[in-house]
Amino acid sequence: MTPAVLEAKPSIQKDRLNENFAKHLDQPPLPQPPTFSSIADARAHRKRQLAATFRIFCHYGFNEGVAGHITVRDPEDPDTFWVNPFGKGYARMRVSDLIRVDSRGRLVDGTKPVNVSAFMIHNQIHAARPDVEASVHAHTVHGKAWSSLGRLLDPITQDSCYFFEDHALFDDYGGIVYDEDEGSAIARSIGKCKALILQNHGLITVGKSIEEAAYWMIALDNACRAQLMAEAAGKPVLVPADSARAISQTLGQPYYGWLSFQALYDEFVYKQPDLLE
Repeated sequence: MTPAVLEAKPSIQKDRLNENFAKHLDQPPLPQPPTFSSIADARAHRKRQLAATFRIFCHYGFNEGVAGHITVRDPEDPDTFWVNPFGKGYARMRVSDLIRVDSRGRLVDGTKPVNVSAFMIHNQIHAARPDVEASVHAHTVHGKAWSSLGRLLDPITQDSCYFFEDHALFDDYGGIVYDEDEGSAIARSIGKCKALILQNHGLITVGKSIEEAAYWMIALDNACRAQLMAEAAGKPVLVPADSARAISQTLGQPYYGWLSFQALYDEFVYKQPDLLE
């Protein structure tokens, strides 16, 4: 793969959300993803967003022991990616803790150990999806509970419609992912979708930015939680398919995922500035 172009970020374009905002409201333009004049600036940005994501996930309770991992491609060498080191807690994650590995699992930057499962899953996803900048895997409580049912989510709320016709199910659980074949099977299952439910395991989301992928994980866990609660109370009424599809094509697009993450990032950098160290 060739290095990312820094003068423009074609992976997140103005979409229907921006168009509708401009059409219906006389307001200043919505915030846009940053551009960078150097590889070093682009790399620093991605690492800051990645470190903040771990702090945010800890806040949401998405951490469980040493389980879970998040990766983001390096802007200079997209065949390598930054990831959390094995055994480092989310609550104290800092930019300086992050490590970078290549497509063979060898350390390029950092000295801390690599989580074998993280490499096997994310390396295959990044290889299969050149359009994806970041990949997230978490063992969230609601995600695990929903995954045990072996079903896709239904469009029962506006938020769950983000994933309408844009998430998949991996129903061949083979235990801890220690080999490339299992990682490859997971990558094939996600296809072109932005989210994957790993039966009896957890959740995966991907995005054209680390911010987008992180927000989809939060939204996906919330969707799992909402459907579990709704089905415990009764039989949910589904959003009509045409309406669900329209929501997915607006609020389920990369720009909205990126935008939704911004307030979370600002809050955690303000409260926990040491994450930038």
